[in-house]
Order: sequence, then structure tokens, then C-alpha cells
Amino acid sequence: MLSPVRRVVTGHDSTGRSVIQFDGPVSPSPQLPTDVALWVTERSPASNLGRADPIQGTAALEPPANGSVFRFVMFPPSSALAGKSAEEIERLMAGIFEQLGATHTRVDTKRGPGMHRTKTTDYIILLSGEITLMLDDGEVDLKPFDVVVQRGTNHAWVNRGSTPALLAAILIDAAPV
Repeated sequence: MLSPVRRVVTGHDSTGRSVIQFDGPVSPSPQLPTDVALWVTERSPASNLGRADPIQGTAALEPPANGSVFRFVMFPPSSALAGKSAEEIERLMAGIFEQLGATHTRVDTKRGPGMHRTKTTDYIILLSGEITLMLDDGEVDLKPFDVVVQRGTNHAWVNRGSTPALLAAILIDAAPV
């Protein structure tokens, strides 16, 4: 399970001076304990006005049209699934994508049940652990502070290590490929 994350968000007071708007923990939802949304924008350019918290109730994988989403995602080691059948793993992954409102992103899962394609450009930073980025053709092992610019490709994340892998992910709406 992903621990709560301290999130500090700046804003403006009624006179236009900079202030701390939010400063406190953001926790994953009970339905997705390995994912915590940190911020969402509704459009680009984003608005820096208002005092509403755009992540209230947000669990969608993809950002709104013309928007972005910033999140932390933790991937437990694949060994956590040891002893589960292929059908059980498929049901688990299908459930996760359903929780994220992203069943439509699972366009080709031949290489694995986590394969998906979003209509986004993603900036991914591995913060801790090790993880493998799997594509339709090939894969690459990543270590902390490696960066991936994921451009609307079918992909999955596989943690073959012994400790959880923590990713920071910024997803920006993009034209479909």
C-alpha cells in the first residue's frame, strides 16, 4: 500500500498575493491503495485561479480532454502474485483498470494482462525500486531516477524485483496515434 503523500499547493489570496492553499496528506483510495492522484488540470493552458481541490473523487487513469493528471503509483513485486492462476491475474488487472475508468485502454494484452494504451504523453520518473517497461516489441529495465517519455504506446510495468517500485507520473492529454 502506498503511504499518504504530503502535498503542498500554492495559490493566491483575494489581493493576488501568493499563499499556501493546501498543505496536508493525500491518501490513496481504498479501492486503489497503490495509486494516489496529486493534481488534475481540466485544460491547457491550465488555470491557476480558484480554490477548489481538483483531485477530490479523482481516480481516472487518463486526464480530462486537454488536461493533465499528476500521480504516484506503486507497483508491488510480481512475486506478490505467485500462486495465482493466469485467469485470477487477468481478473485482478481487469478490476484495476475498471476502477481507473480505463477498460478501453486494454487494447492488446497478448504480452501481459497489464498492457494498455492511453491517449496521453506521459512523463514517468522511477523514484525507488526497479521496474521493467514492457512494450509490444521489447522492454527496458529502469533504476531510480530513470525517466521515460511514454508517447501513447501500448505498454505495461512489471516489477521483477523484491521491493515495491514507486513511479511519479504526469499524464497529458494527447492526440490519438
